Amino acid sequence: MSGRVFNSAWLLAVLLAVGSCSLIPRGWFAANRHSGFVTVEDSRFCLDQAPYRFVGSNLWYGAYIAAPGKTGDMERLRRELDVLKALGVTNLRILGASEESPMKNSLKPAFHDTEGRMNEDLLTGLDRLLDEMAKRDMKAVIYLNNFWEWSGGMGTYLSWVNGGHYVDLGDPDHPWPEFPLFNMRFYENDAANEIYIDYVRALVVRVNSVNGRAYRDDPTIMAWQLANEPRPGYSTEPGLAVLEAYYKWIEDTSSFIKSLDPNHLVSTGSEGVVGCADNAACYIEAHNAPAIDYLTFHMWPKNWSWINGDDVQGSLGNVEGRAMEYMASHISMAERLNKPLVLEEFGFPRDDGALQVASSVDARDGFFRIIFRELERDVALGGPFSGTNFWTWGGEGRAEHADFLWQMEDVSYTGDPPQEPQGLNSVFDRDRTTLALLKQHGRELNRLGKNQSACGQRE
Repeated sequence: MSGRVFNSAWLLAVLLAVGSCSLIPRGWFAANRHSGFVTVEDSRFCLDQAPYRFVGSNLWYGAYIAAPGKTGDMERLRRELDVLKALGVTNLRILGASEESPMKNSLKPAFHDTEGRMNEDLLTGLDRLLDEMAKRDMKAVIYLNNFWEWSGGMGTYLSWVNGGHYVDLGDPDHPWPEFPLFNMRFYENDAANEIYIDYVRALVVRVNSVNGRAYRDDPTIMAWQLANEPRPGYSTEPGLAVLEAYYKWIEDTSSFIKSLDPNHLVSTGSEGVVGCADNAACYIEAHNAPAIDYLTFHMWPKNWSWINGDDVQGSLGNVEGRAMEYMASHISMAERLNKPLVLEEFGFPRDDGALQVASSVDARDGFFRIIFRELERDVALGGPFSGTNFWTWGGEGRAEHADFLWQMEDVSYTGDPPQEPQGLNSVFDRDRTTLALLKQHGRELNRLGKNQSACGQRE
């Protein structure tokens, strides 16, 4: 190697001049400006020059229990993070936005309202959460909107700009698929998106009130996510979808976030092909946007009728076949796009559909093993499948009512959103077999990682 010392700014100027920026690996500039940021090299995540694979969970309520207001319980938050860290669960998918909504099952309080007022308690909660995660060397994926009503989301944004009209999920006067057919209009509604973009801007450039660190300079954040499960409607048939508006929304919004924050990754939050009405071409196009760094998908055997509700345990054979097929198809699409892949939501009911903490989880453990085994296999092959976030961490949370239904003043947070029975998909701190499974999976990923080439050293 020549003795000349290359300055990165000088190198960037030269590459721009000769039109060679396409030769630079995605994430190179962020990685060389700062340490601790997750970046992308070809089809894998990198962290400080090493491959980054992870065991993760959803903890949507993290900012709520970290808040100084009535929803908060900082001591519980610290205990939950300590338990997760000890299990090797170090990547958390977190709700970073909720909208004050007229819908019956929407969270209250919310992060912001139609007048542009921000809930400083919840924003402080997010500050505190990120600060506590940083102390434990954990990474956060923060989603900024929701196709579904439980956090307000796209339907609420539309109601803010159309005189108050909305379609509530489960309303017998507006049966399915009226809800998705209404919400899909968000992508093409400029007025609704203007409010959404204002919120995104405020959050992405926020400075943490606890540690003084700007969010865009905080390596605790792995990625910003456009929304939870953004769908282009109910079907990709003409008249039932807004595909071009959907693709444009993804491209424009992801590029906007990158313009504010070049240090962090951006993802869609997609469920996968199911979220594109079983249209693989739609899913591929949605993740082909230049500012989308990796692919996401979700897996819900109960919601997708892979499970016989009268025989949860006996359904596992059918679930395994469907799950393996679904994972394989998304691995193939990630290879095609040369981007990493994350299964960022997957859940399974407790045995016999029970909700009690003391009930068994043998079938759930079996489902988790199927997923973890496939991730470990793909990691060993050097594939794009890079991590999972199970749904959901309930930890110390317990349903507050005998009927297991959420009431709007509840602050126990089991991880199940307000429209679902509390305990339905919760992994509690007493689910010892599941906790042992998570810990073993983390150890295996670490072992496999030691055999992988360092980032920047591939042939």
